Amino acid sequence: MTTGALSGLKVVELGNMVSAPFCGKLLSSLGAEVIKIEKPGTGDDARREGPFPRDIPNPECSGLFLYVNAGKLGITLNLETETGLSILRTLIRDADILVENNLPREMKRLGLEYNKLKVINPALIMTSITPFGYTGPYRDYKATDLISFHAGGLGYITPRPVVGLPDEGPLRTRGHVADFIAGLDAAAGTMCVLYERDRTGTGQHLEISEQESVAVSIATLFSGNSYSGHTNTRAGAAPYQPVATLPCKDGYVDIQCMTEEQWQRLVELMGDPDWAHLDIFKDVFSRAENWETLEPLLSDWLSSKGKQEFFREAQAERVPTAPVNTVEDVVRSDHLAARRFFVESDHPVAGTLQYPGPVMKLSQTPPDTGGRAPLLGEHNEEVLCGRYGYDSEDLSKMKSTGVI
Repeated sequence: MTTGALSGLKVVELGNMVSAPFCGKLLSSLGAEVIKIEKPGTGDDARREGPFPRDIPNPECSGLFLYVNAGKLGITLNLETETGLSILRTLIRDADILVENNLPREMKRLGLEYNKLKVINPALIMTSITPFGYTGPYRDYKATDLISFHAGGLGYITPRPVVGLPDEGPLRTRGHVADFIAGLDAAAGTMCVLYERDRTGTGQHLEISEQESVAVSIATLFSGNSYSGHTNTRAGAAPYQPVATLPCKDGYVDIQCMTEEQWQRLVELMGDPDWAHLDIFKDVFSRAENWETLEPLLSDWLSSKGKQEFFREAQAERVPTAPVNTVEDVVRSDHLAARRFFVESDHPVAGTLQYPGPVMKLSQTPPDTGGRAPLLGEHNEEVLCGRYGYDSEDLSKMKSTGVI
């Protein structure tokens, strides 16, 4: 069996919902051992968010929870008890990395600030993900993914204009986009700190702001604002055309002809129609100025084309295009099947489910794809008794007193 790239690393995850758990999942898939801490009785809030098999809510069957917590050990600890906090500090003492997404004021209330934790473990890397960061006037503001998405500016330009659909106000994309971006940034940052720790032997506190993670994803728009004071919106056509989402026979396609060469190849693909040689379409700027005339001509030609058919034909002619895939399109993709992107996981309650696999393909130490998410408190005995000397009587007492 291949050893993961992060094999031997011990991670404690004090995370809820998506951002910190996704960071922990990425570290786990690369071989790190991740011990997830959950609240006794209720566990992670993600357990109550679907989708659920057969649409029957069950805290052990949440598709979101099962995905972002695959491959981890799971224990329960009540951090409102001194015993629970003491056990957590012991776990942190022996860990390489602590990943968490609690508000700074909450970590301070629990006595879990980095300045205190580094005393018991100077080599500790503490990765903190918060909505607005550890400094600034918003440091202790609460937020959901929706709030972070809009706080970073992405909602104002979402969705982009789509021909044939009515104008909409600012929207949020489906899913936990801000959380996943921040979790990915946190995992990448943790690797940087780990590299530095290997050099110095000393850990650091890494903090990630979800607002800033979202803002970086649209960084070029901020550059434009600094150059001219212009504020981008989702309304209006691009300054060069065709760069658009257009309807076709069975859905929508994206066309991105940003150079004259690409436009000429698209014209050839369309059979070199006479209208393509009109003076009003002579260059990208003329086509943008006359987009209201050009758009229906392109849409009429596309009306007989399926999106996958057009995608293959256009790519063969080196015209930058893509189908606007549905979730089902992605799941049934021959290309992703050839790359074995989707993986199956067997769960004792949820059954066999299919998830996206790791996006990182390491040639010598491939990521693990076989782990599943833990049941609530599943590894209490393995971790507390097997590693820290507690016995079954201790566990029974801690359970009856609400510690685990």
